[in-house]
Amino acid sequence: MPTILVADDDANIRELVCLFLRKDGFTTMEAGDGKEALAIYGSTPIDLVVLDIMMPTMDGWTLCKELRKTNTDLPLLMLTARGETWEKVKGFELGTDDYLTKPFDPLELTVRVKALLKRYRIGHSQTIQLGQVTLDRQTYKIMRGKDVVSLPLKEFELLYKLAETPGQVYTREQLIDQIWGIDYTGDNRTIDVHIKRLRERFNTITDFHIDTIRGLGYRLEVEE
Repeated sequence: MPTILVADDDANIRELVCLFLRKDGFTTMEAGDGKEALAIYGSTPIDLVVLDIMMPTMDGWTLCKELRKTNTDLPLLMLTARGETWEKVKGFELGTDDYLTKPFDPLELTVRVKALLKRYRIGHSQTIQLGQVTLDRQTYKIMRGKDVVSLPLKEFELLYKLAETPGQVYTREQLIDQIWGIDYTGDNRTIDVHIKRLRERFNTITDFHIDTIRGLGYRLEVEE
């Protein structure tokens, strides 16, 4: 299971976060400040970091910046009592992927951690082959022979998500969480709109098709 590093100078917060993460099967490590967190990261394989902003020795801003210098593919989730808009903006500018303010619901934290890990697992794959069709996540293009199709980002990520596991059914809620993010507040019927557009774009391609599973969601099938 993934290893989560929790960096917070409040021992009670660390204990609470680690307790809920371990209940979901994650391995956890703790750091009381940014400097200690950076040392642990340098000596132990870490899959995701939950970090506070206000910590002694090295604060969360600096820790975030230092981690991003060495690894652009490390999921970072800021967990802090500081919830001003400018602080959130600064966090995202420094490279955090998600931002949760205290007091927080530990169950929501674990859901956000899982969503981030899923999102980054998508990012680690570079291409997917569907018959003669290639999905290239580096360029966000789809190729079939000499034909190249460029898609809007969300359409590409939706197709890529479905293509990762052909035959698996995804609910609208799962696709919203994994593509648009847990903070998305729009109508989940946006999935139907994007699926319709994908079908229209690839209606002449027979390598794959997207099925509607009534009452459940969608799945992608590869033609034999």
